[in-house]
Amino acid sequence: MEQKKLSGSILKIAFPLLLGGAILYWMYREVDFDRIRHVLLEEMDWTWMLLSFPFGIFAQMFRGWRWKQTLEPMDEHPRTATSIHAVFLSYAASLVVPRIGEFTRCGVLSRYDGISFPKALGTVVTERAIDMLLILAITALTLLFQMSIFGTFFERTGTNVGGLLQKFSTMGYLVTAVCAVASLWLVHILLRHLSIYNKVKATLKGIWQGVVSLKNVRNVPLFVFFTAAIWACYFLHYYLTFFCFDFTEHLGGSCVLVTFVVGSIAVIVPTPNGAGPWHFAVKTMLVLYGVADNEALCFVLIVHTVQTMLVVVLGIYAWVALAFTRRRKAVAF
Repeated sequence: MEQKKLSGSILKIAFPLLLGGAILYWMYREVDFDRIRHVLLEEMDWTWMLLSFPFGIFAQMFRGWRWKQTLEPMDEHPRTATSIHAVFLSYAASLVVPRIGEFTRCGVLSRYDGISFPKALGTVVTERAIDMLLILAITALTLLFQMSIFGTFFERTGTNVGGLLQKFSTMGYLVTAVCAVASLWLVHILLRHLSIYNKVKATLKGIWQGVVSLKNVRNVPLFVFFTAAIWACYFLHYYLTFFCFDFTEHLGGSCVLVTFVVGSIAVIVPTPNGAGPWHFAVKTMLVLYGVADNEALCFVLIVHTVQTMLVVVLGIYAWVALAFTRRRKAVAF
């Protein structure tokens, strides 16, 4: 039994890393990395990248503030700093084991502020549901408003949908299929985790309280503001990076929005910070908007790497800050 459990744990860590690594290898196997290094050190305008950092930080801070707000109706009152540090650490933890961050941040609040783990987990479930609905709404609006642009693209280039699909290589179809299977695998793993918690009545009750806590939020306009601010910051964090490169600065908001939506959907695939699927999805859409293949690869590799490093730095900062944080009463998991 212990060996089976150990094998399952190793698989949960190894599979996402192998999947992401395999996709990245396939995408960059023939790329001239000297060219990417030249773009990074000589051509890239780092001013815009640095200007994007505060939005990446505030996106996580707003998530921490919103999380604290959803816990208060259940008479759970974590410290603001602990909530934010827990979110910082959760994103960094998910770089090692995808989706482990949701459990990590609940554990941080339980450990340092005595917050009920099941209730915290319930609010996270609620958050994810809200985020998913918002992404679906943004996706629907994007498709609606960008339909004419895609039509113009097909008309001017003489490309039809069938022709476009023919240009999609066999490996491209394979990557898409593997990502879909990986997403289904993630759903299976999450359901297994939830089934373990559901065996305990008190835990199930706590999760349910967390899920329904939204209806008791005291300041609904503030909750709406936090939710909008989170995704506005995510978008601006990404949008400003387009001005870092001369081959993307002219593309405009429509391209940014489309690639942002596609990238947000791609990170559902369980790889560290969406590495691999995000590169593949965003690069494909950039090429559709006329960016050269090599330049699109430069963009996704540099932007994703730099933004991932920001997540790492915030995670290290949170880990150090929590080491100096005084604990409140302990609560059992």
